[in-house]
Amino acid sequence: MPAKFGVILPAAGKSSRFSKNNRKKPFIDLKGRAVWLRAVEHFVNRKDVAQTIVVISPEDREFFMLKFQANLAFLDLELVDGGAERADSVLNGLEKLRSDIEYVAIHDAARPLLTKKWIDNVFAAAVQHDAAILASPVTSTMKKAVEGQIEKTVSRDNLWQAQTPQVFKTELLREAYAQRGDFQPTDEAQLVERLGVSVHLVEGSPMNLKITSQEDFRMAEALINHLPKNELPPTLHPFTDEKPTLFD
Repeated sequence: MPAKFGVILPAAGKSSRFSKNNRKKPFIDLKGRAVWLRAVEHFVNRKDVAQTIVVISPEDREFFMLKFQANLAFLDLELVDGGAERADSVLNGLEKLRSDIEYVAIHDAARPLLTKKWIDNVFAAAVQHDAAILASPVTSTMKKAVEGQIEKTVSRDNLWQAQTPQVFKTELLREAYAQRGDFQPTDEAQLVERLGVSVHLVEGSPMNLKITSQEDFRMAEALINHLPKNELPPTLHPFTDEKPTLFD
């Protein structure tokens, strides 16, 4: 029997580095649909995804319910209140996972440019290795700086940029959170690493960017119609006439 996956999309961040029209980055419009919708749509139609959870800040709930009422009626997902930090928000989502969910994927709500192939690959790696994340190898020359001055050039060999989805056997991520204490990780893989568990890297693409700045948003606008051909999911917006344009 195929493995059952749950998906948690944290969207409760403060968006301190980027907001538009006083709205947080997951909620802004990206070529006809909100960023978070473009992120979640890659998962809700998958046969191996049995539960999808979106974590939002309590202060955003009223706006979210009003703004996305039509989408929420159309989508099979659950809303959970977030916590003070990202890890707290993910934990809140983790606590709402059903007991039959074997693997859990964490995906940034502000990371809308995905393909089915990348998800297939990282899901399969998680089943094989218990823990797997999408990542892309570092290709630029890396510099370590102190107060704006280069201290040294850092070798880029074996350096990867972590992305999401990050996928784990559910019991493994629960154990990682149980051992967390006051530690504030920058991603879920870091918590699992602290257990001494190896996390498998699955090569994704630099196109799978996270929107954290105006520049990122403009890049996403430019790339949204240029994802690999035949990989875009069908639109899940009930009132849009937009149809994806595939890049030849």
